Amino acid sequence: MEIEQTGLKDCLIIKPRIFEDARGYFFESFNRDTFAQKTGLSGDFVQDNQSFSAYGVIRGLHAQGGEFAQAKLVRVLKGEVLDVAVDMRKDSETYGKHFSIKLSADNNLQLYIPRGFLHGFSVLSETAEFFYKCDNFYNKASEIGVVYNDRDLNIDWLIPGGDESISDKDEVLNSFSAL
Repeated sequence: MEIEQTGLKDCLIIKPRIFEDARGYFFESFNRDTFAQKTGLSGDFVQDNQSFSAYGVIRGLHAQGGEFAQAKLVRVLKGEVLDVAVDMRKDSETYGKHFSIKLSADNNLQLYIPRGFLHGFSVLSETAEFFYKCDNFYNKASEIGVVYNDRDLNIDWLIPGGDESISDKDEVLNSFSAL
């Protein structure tokens, strides 16, 4: 496993070591001890989530606050997404900045998103299966969200105008400045 910095404090790209031959490939997608050794983070994940989405779907920007804040380790099992993390930790030098990366079944990259970040993704392929681990359990009352097209964040989701598919819930989220 290789670890790369993203430019956002504590947000990391995880590149697994892939073993390929004529039969296919194998890789270890997560090993808590290796993760802890290479990152200094615990990697004590308690919940796995998976979603399936069609082209143009934008999910986010979401987080959980307070004692239910979550760190996430995200990856794509099928297809390709643009994954986006936004630092909302007011004491961070990268507060209000975002990072985006294409995650796909072909590149097998993962993104570690620490607690205190908003997260979202857009589906760039016909369909995508998205998988992520969380280090804390979901709590509906602790949900935080920022609208995907927030003017201050100015995120390019790589989906042409009119092709976006947004949930009713995500359409009415607050602005980043309202956090």
